[in-house]
Amino acid sequence: MRFRPQTIVTALLLGLIAQQSLAENDLIPSLERDHDVCPDRPPEPEWMQQIQLREAYQRVLVQDIYRAQNMERIVATGECTCSIRFPAWDEAVSTFHANYADAERWSMLEASDSYNHRANNLRPEAMAICEAAGNW
Repeated sequence: MRFRPQTIVTALLLGLIAQQSLAENDLIPSLERDHDVCPDRPPEPEWMQQIQLREAYQRVLVQDIYRAQNMERIVATGECTCSIRFPAWDEAVSTFHANYADAERWSMLEASDSYNHRANNLRPEAMAICEAAGNW
């Protein structure tokens, strides 16, 4: 039985591609998060994880509210325990429902931007406090 050179080259390429695909599987990040700092963080509320992709801006807004509130709390108290840096999501969820749950998409996007600015402005000060506490 005689093989044509093209057949041999094709077989070799397919073998290399299959081997590369298996190696790439080891590089795919996991959706599970292991945190070095404050590993016992409260999980996001279930309803946030169930939000449809088209409405993901709602989840992002709650996350931005949470982050801003946490930065504000760190700076206000001058402390960075895990419970201060990563509290339960109740306050952020409550703020979302009280102020934005019925808002239009563009309004939520503007609010998200505003909370991001607040958090980013406080970040250097909060970071210094948390680094000193070993929680950054």
